[in-house]
Amino acid sequence: MRKWKRVHGVDGPRYRSALAAHEAELLCSLVRSLLEMLEDRQSSAPVDELAEITGIRTGNSVPPQDDTMKRLLPDFYRPVADDPAGSDAGESLNSALRGLHEPDIIDAKHQAAQRLLDTIPADGGKFELTEGDAQAWACAVNDVRLALGTMLDIGADGPDRLPEDHPMAGHLDVYQWLTVLQEYLVLCLVSGSR
Repeated sequence: MRKWKRVHGVDGPRYRSALAAHEAELLCSLVRSLLEMLEDRQSSAPVDELAEITGIRTGNSVPPQDDTMKRLLPDFYRPVADDPAGSDAGESLNSALRGLHEPDIIDAKHQAAQRLLDTIPADGGKFELTEGDAQAWACAVNDVRLALGTMLDIGADGPDRLPEDHPMAGHLDVYQWLTVLQEYLVLCLVSGSR
């Protein structure tokens, strides 16, 4: 992967980079897996007759059970331990907010991931993105990193390295590659906003 480069065009900024064929294939595979997870979550939402009548979509009111999806779709509200309303009020609020907003959040994640798939060079090579495409890439890569980081149990303290014979050692290398990809893209996006 090459660093990102911001260039100015008549129709606004463009963001250029290049990926090796294996990098493009890996990124596409990871993003497709993310899309499958999001689609599974969306399809597990209960049918709401009122939503069918009013057109207002609702989603799951219960949080995901899977740690990876919990990371991608966290609670909206974290109650304070000594909350006078008790923990039931926090759970009720999260349930209502999740039911109302989760479909739109999943849609946004899905659109960003699909936009990445639509703009990535399938066989690798140089490519150029619009500002909207670059922002979608940043979002989609972030979601993939969150999912992979959760699977690897990466927290604030690492791990920075795993033993070579560890079954997830290769996955940590991919996580670190995604981190660099995202960091350079975000720095390039931010450099133009100053």
